[in-house]
Amino acid sequence: MSREQARMCSSWTYVPPYDRIYGWLPWDQMEALGVEFGDPDIRSQQYISVLDAEGSLSGFAQLFPMINVVRLGIGMRPDLCGNGMGKSFVQTIVREARIRYPDLPVDLEVQDWNERAIRTYLKSGFEITDTYEKQTPEGLGRFHCMVYEGD
Repeated sequence: MSREQARMCSSWTYVPPYDRIYGWLPWDQMEALGVEFGDPDIRSQQYISVLDAEGSLSGFAQLFPMINVVRLGIGMRPDLCGNGMGKSFVQTIVREARIRYPDLPVDLEVQDWNERAIRTYLKSGFEITDTYEKQTPEGLGRFHCMVYEGD
């Protein structure tokens, strides 16, 4: 992910209720604080851009290696969300994660109210393996851990 692509991603605005959990600080703040893809080292080590056939930025993924798993963070450009492109988008990201981390299982977390994302992840080969609560900026949230079982 380039600096310019990161700056573009930080400006995306999602419709409610997705705006509650998807969104970033303004780019200048992210870069000044060195948070997430505002940090050039984290950006180069963990973030990838997803481009369409014409080379336009469609979204991004964070491939976060943890002990015995690589965890995905996924962001699709807001105007593309809900248009039936999710499965191919997610499968592209999973393929890249498996290339980079061939010996690690792939998982992700999703809040249990995000039915659109859950449907997409299920269609893409993920299965819910655990449900738990954890703190969010809005208080306690309920999450599913989903593990990729496709192939």
